[in-house]
Amino acid sequence: MENRSSTRSLHGCYDTVWECVIPYISDPLDLQSISLVCKRFYSIDCITRRHVTMALCYTATPRHLSSRFPHLESVKLKGKPRAAMFNLIPEDWGGYVTPWVEEIVSAFRMLKAVHFRRMIVKDEDLEVLGVVRGKVLEVINLDKCSGFSTDGLLYITRSCRNLKSLFMEESIIEEKDDEWLHELALNNRVLENLNFYMTDLKEVKYEDLELIARNCPSLLSMKINDCDLLHLKGFFQAAVSLEEFAGGSFSEPEQVGENVSNFQLERYSPLTFPSKLCRLGFTYLGNIEMPIVFPIASRLTRLDLLYALLDTEGHCLLLERCPNLEILETRNVVGDRGLEVLARFCKKMKRLRIERGADEQEMEDVEGIVSQRGLTALAQGCTQLEYIAVYVSDITNASLECIGNHMKNLCDFRLVLLDREERITDLPLDNGVRSLLRGCSRLRRFALYLRPGGLSDVGLSYVGKYSANIRWMLLGYVGESDKGILEFSKGCPSLQKLEIRGCFFSDRALAQSALRLSSLRYLWVQGYRASPYNSTQEILAMARPFWNIELIPARRLIADEPNEHPAHILAYYSLAGPRTDFPSSVISLHP
Repeated sequence: MENRSSTRSLHGCYDTVWECVIPYISDPLDLQSISLVCKRFYSIDCITRRHVTMALCYTATPRHLSSRFPHLESVKLKGKPRAAMFNLIPEDWGGYVTPWVEEIVSAFRMLKAVHFRRMIVKDEDLEVLGVVRGKVLEVINLDKCSGFSTDGLLYITRSCRNLKSLFMEESIIEEKDDEWLHELALNNRVLENLNFYMTDLKEVKYEDLELIARNCPSLLSMKINDCDLLHLKGFFQAAVSLEEFAGGSFSEPEQVGENVSNFQLERYSPLTFPSKLCRLGFTYLGNIEMPIVFPIASRLTRLDLLYALLDTEGHCLLLERCPNLEILETRNVVGDRGLEVLARFCKKMKRLRIERGADEQEMEDVEGIVSQRGLTALAQGCTQLEYIAVYVSDITNASLECIGNHMKNLCDFRLVLLDREERITDLPLDNGVRSLLRGCSRLRRFALYLRPGGLSDVGLSYVGKYSANIRWMLLGYVGESDKGILEFSKGCPSLQKLEIRGCFFSDRALAQSALRLSSLRYLWVQGYRASPYNSTQEILAMARPFWNIELIPARRLIADEPNEHPAHILAYYSLAGPRTDFPSSVISLHP
């Protein structure tokens, strides 16, 4: 009896230790591994898990989630595939939030934060959330969502008095009035983050923004749409804790001529920014208004210039004044010279995103291109970078090798080779890609979007061989034949999500590759070489238990468009089985 009692006591102590330890483990893969050790660990994970991210909302049912993790405080759901951001997925593909909201309000009593990304959210969904969970909800993120209006937002701002974060960046919102914002300004005292950046919400009164700043002393971040900064003087004075601001705008100068620059600076000189402001993103900031930023440039850690109107020279003048910069988002008008300035003056850089600018603007500014010259300087000067996403006009093997030699902290690398430049000096990029992957051993996410001839079958085999830790990958216009994708699939032991575009491998090779990739949970392909006899059967060769396969046939986005958009294959693991909300534009394949 004493031995049994001692054993029971030992097991109880052992469980208590794990109950205390497991909640502090944040990596989902680590938690997944722990839950597979034994039934007791599985049970502890179930009752202690506080946050869950579902990379695709159709991988399980709402009931599956609530039954396994009944005590969640935060949940993040992703709906439409990432390709939807580029209009590559039909608008009615799916991703409806309604069944999840119904489960949230009925089963998750402790839920404080919801994050919906690329999902269809209705006003009725927001009404239910606000009415039933309004007293406890602290975070509502509607990230790149659609289907709702300001009426739905009114339900939220009227009912959720303890809301700390309301995020709607890049969502498609039908604007009816501005009552939602006024209600938020009147009723909330704890708001920390308000974001309706890059939405169509125009009816925004600066008086409400100022009232929010006065009523919410903990306001840390405000990202808005167009609003003349002259009207935000009171807001900036009241927002004493503000660390981040994006949006706003500069009105057109009322005079022209040699003194327009001084005139514009004089108009905005009364603006004084909060003392803690260190993350900034002014829209339509031009070379004329840029000196307004100079007084706070030295303390900036994040700078968003995606929607600024700066030329290459303007970028250089501003960046050389930002020694503490860690995050920069801009367009390729920054040019090689801008990257050289960044490498010389911004040694603390950790994240860099360079989007493609308007072709017209690139042509006006001959310096506004990024090539191997800028990337080489960046690799040698900003060795602490962890994330790079860049559109380049030219690239060489040597520059990729330089990145591999110097950027040892790189976790996420994405490169797109623009097709406007006809003559590329050094293709294929086989050896450079190999050197980059071998040198950057911490990479977890990798995207390479080239052009025909940019990466041979041998180069694609290198990608498979040297991507041991990469979990997400996008490949565009790489490889030469089925041999390349088959060799690639012999590697990538950790790859969970694979997206392929414009490679035109055969359906048979894609199916064989999907079966070889042992960790694969999600596959999206746009453009492939269909079998002339029975393509459906070739695709079905990748079938396995709990594996959903969807086919989106070739289509035209516009009726009179001359070219068809290639067919898609979407395949993913799902405990929920085949979807029931299929639109007419999607075909579900079954063995």
